[in-house]
Amino acid sequence: MSKKATRHTTEPLQETAPVPAQAAADAPLKLGRKDYERELKKLHVQLVSLQRWVVEKGLKVVIVFEGRDGAGKGGTIKAITDRVSPRVFRVVALPAPTEREKSQMYIQRYVPHLPAAGEVVIFDRSWYNRAGVERVMGFCSDQQARDFLKGLPGMEHNIVASGVILIKYWLEVSEEEQTKRLQARIDDGRKLWKLSPMDLKSYSRWYDYSRARDEMFAASDTAWAPWWVVPSDDKKRARLNVISHLLKRIPHEELPSEDIKLPKRQKPDGYQEPDYPYHFVPSLH
Repeated sequence: MSKKATRHTTEPLQETAPVPAQAAADAPLKLGRKDYERELKKLHVQLVSLQRWVVEKGLKVVIVFEGRDGAGKGGTIKAITDRVSPRVFRVVALPAPTEREKSQMYIQRYVPHLPAAGEVVIFDRSWYNRAGVERVMGFCSDQQARDFLKGLPGMEHNIVASGVILIKYWLEVSEEEQTKRLQARIDDGRKLWKLSPMDLKSYSRWYDYSRARDEMFAASDTAWAPWWVVPSDDKKRARLNVISHLLKRIPHEELPSEDIKLPKRQKPDGYQEPDYPYHFVPSLH
């Protein structure tokens, strides 16, 4: 990552996060499945506790996930939302803009998805598309991207000033690991849906994306909405690190809970199962 960019804060982007080349060299052994599932279960319990607090206190939370194709955004989001309510944790993954949306102010189509009290909104890609894929793939001009980035800190400052907790994650994957993951999508029929023609086109433009990322960080890594970089070559470890970090970034306490006991069921009072010709699903396994 570039270290020469001018930023809106004197704090480092992330003191504990190495640049990508160092991340690969310094990375610990990949996490085993049993260790991963054990730790994830503990974190899920904490996420449920956080969910209760968000609802009780009327918090408004936005979590932005960005990164290259294959960086692990979808898997990380699934790990976060797997055991919580979709009524509280809402995932937003917008499709390509319509012709009408293209004529609007760029940020306009994202604003309706911002949270109300008691909601956590997770953006699987976000308004940062303009600084990344749209810029690299030619859907907007360099000038349009720079104009967008120029106004972005003020927009995010307004979001935070309105009471929203805004957390932004960039998942950093290496060239080698990205190639491995995209090839796995090609080879596995269960994953083909994850691979779009745009993914194939953007794959060849690694350094264009690097330059776009560097300029995006320089413009939008602010004191009120910093970027948090997550080395993601080890997907399991990245997921645990994100959830652990997320739990610390949203101040919360564990609310007291009552002991829950199942009530007694009513007596049949003469009820009998009907002799009905149910259409049962065949048992094949």
